[in-house]
Amino acid sequence: MSQGVKPRRRYDSRRRDEQAAQTRRDIAAVAGKLFRERGYAGTPMPRIAAEAGVVVETIYRAFGSKASLFRAVIDAAVAGGAARADVPVEERPAIRAVIDAPDPRRQVELYAATQPGIHRRSGPLLRALFGAAATDPELKALWEELEAGRLAGQGRFVGMLAEHGHLRPDVSVEHARDVVWTLCSLAVHDLLVVARGWTEGRYQDWLATVMARELLAPPQGG
Repeated sequence: MSQGVKPRRRYDSRRRDEQAAQTRRDIAAVAGKLFRERGYAGTPMPRIAAEAGVVVETIYRAFGSKASLFRAVIDAAVAGGAARADVPVEERPAIRAVIDAPDPRRQVELYAATQPGIHRRSGPLLRALFGAAATDPELKALWEELEAGRLAGQGRFVGMLAEHGHLRPDVSVEHARDVVWTLCSLAVHDLLVVARGWTEGRYQDWLATVMARELLAPPQGG
């Protein structure tokens, strides 16, 4: 009799994890669209769930809170897509190109080249977050967390330059980090591109020029 019994198939946890990750990406994509169109306060969780084809409880299980979902949407925008957000920063192609460039001025140019796209994708979300943070303590904490993360990330870029002896001798790592954090902020981007009408190309070139001047030691023999 045992010959006619089929063995029970082992549960494929990897497939379940892949499906859960895809569900998270789908929810984040829908939420990003709605947050851009309607703002944070104007996008209720039931609306996100309805458009994503899930129940509200699925969103809470996947993200924990609306603010955490908003954070995931911003992370995806900065990375250039929800799938890229799961990739370590150092392994993303644009950042890998910065790390691998042999010349410090080229590294600065490539780093500056990442900024217009980041601001284009994440700017609408961050502007909405900044406005809502004034009256929502949870969103205020999220804004501060994102800015702290940006400071740390740009500190790693500056640390790489310092490690290879490329910083100006009169500039500390902390000072250089603060300069990059300021120059690459959404506020500076919006002053030049939004308020003054600069093209993204002009902004990128200006950013590379100013960062190189403020951070890099002069070429040997120069």
